[in-house]
Amino acid sequence: MPFSAGGTMQELHLLWWAVLLGLAQACPEPCDCGEKYGFQIADCAYRDLEAVPPGFPANVTTLSLSANRLPGLPGGAFREVPLLQSLWLAHNEIRTVAAGALASLSHLKSLDLSHNLISDFAWSDLHNLSALQLLKMDSNELTFIPRDAFRSLRALRSLQLNHNRLHTLAEGTFAPLTALSHLQINDNPFDCTCGIVWLKTWALATAVSIPEQDNIACTSPHVLKGTPLSRLPPLPCSAPSVQLSYQPSQDGAELRPGFVLALHCDVDGQPAPQLHWHIQIPSGIVEITSPNVGTDGRALPSTPAASSQPRFQAFANGSLLIPDFGKLEEGTYSCLATNELGSAESSVDVALATPGEGGEDTLGRRFHGKAVEGKGCYTVDNEVQPSGPEDNVVIIYLSRAGNPEAAVAEGVPGQLPPGLLLLGQSLLLLLFLTSF
Repeated sequence: MPFSAGGTMQELHLLWWAVLLGLAQACPEPCDCGEKYGFQIADCAYRDLEAVPPGFPANVTTLSLSANRLPGLPGGAFREVPLLQSLWLAHNEIRTVAAGALASLSHLKSLDLSHNLISDFAWSDLHNLSALQLLKMDSNELTFIPRDAFRSLRALRSLQLNHNRLHTLAEGTFAPLTALSHLQINDNPFDCTCGIVWLKTWALATAVSIPEQDNIACTSPHVLKGTPLSRLPPLPCSAPSVQLSYQPSQDGAELRPGFVLALHCDVDGQPAPQLHWHIQIPSGIVEITSPNVGTDGRALPSTPAASSQPRFQAFANGSLLIPDFGKLEEGTYSCLATNELGSAESSVDVALATPGEGGEDTLGRRFHGKAVEGKGCYTVDNEVQPSGPEDNVVIIYLSRAGNPEAAVAEGVPGQLPPGLLLLGQSLLLLLFLTSF
């Protein structure tokens, strides 16, 4: 008997609902799926699984894969269950959680990854889990947690990181966790240096429950081994500070004839900061971890260099020399000091011009504008000194290599060695200082 158009559409709708119903009732063969207490549950625990099985109903809200042999979680591992609210993965052999493995689970409230071997974790996936309330990552091999790892977890109430291999935690790691009431970080091999002092202060002041505080202890240095963090003695700690200045000597470094740009980055801080130079010149950006040369100006054996004498010579005392300085070396020179407590930076813009041409370029115009206003800078003991807090222009004249002459700036005399910056001759060097 032929079907009417209306009858055909009705049968298609019935078929569509039948397919959906069949999908809703589907379940991977090793697992048990069903409804309990209003939750759609898929139980795949204790099944000796080595991979997340496919074929889950799309409406599953609770998934247990605990006590299997999963070696890792690939990207998109739970794409089939976007409504998941609870995910249990404890007691597997998971070493790696790849980017995208968890990112799609925006409804997730409970995540248990404890008792695995996780050392490689896609922390950025947590940024999508804003509904998360419980996160268990204890008893793994974690050695590092990014400062912003928990930035989106404002609903998180319980966090377990105990029994890992964490040596330190960045200050502010727990600051976004405004709903946190329970934190476990005991039994980690903490390095009790300046970078961990904040954690002691925070733990003593917070209202968050932190059990087993006597087991939140130092592993290093040796003199503090076994000391609970709560009883850590005061440490001499200070964040880095830097001052970038012009210096006339380089602790006996042998200088070659020609123009030499000499900058000095005076660094302070405890522990001793690491000094790094960031140089932006017309040909590109140069990054230098100081030092890259010895006191004789020759490249250190551990430093890759095109020649035995690098174009930019960074010394251990904070000085930077650029022999044969010219137009190709014009640009911005920044020194950055970093230790466990933070970083500090100071920069100088350097341009070379002949007298009378300075007004034709940006740096020259900036200086002449200051001069018209009666402002500027001067030098004292060859160190850059702004004449006011808002003034940052310094004029230094260079002479060619040859007969060294006495240098005088605003009535302050100074004798410079041959080949270094001389005040009062043919080429004009404009320095713009900026501190951050």
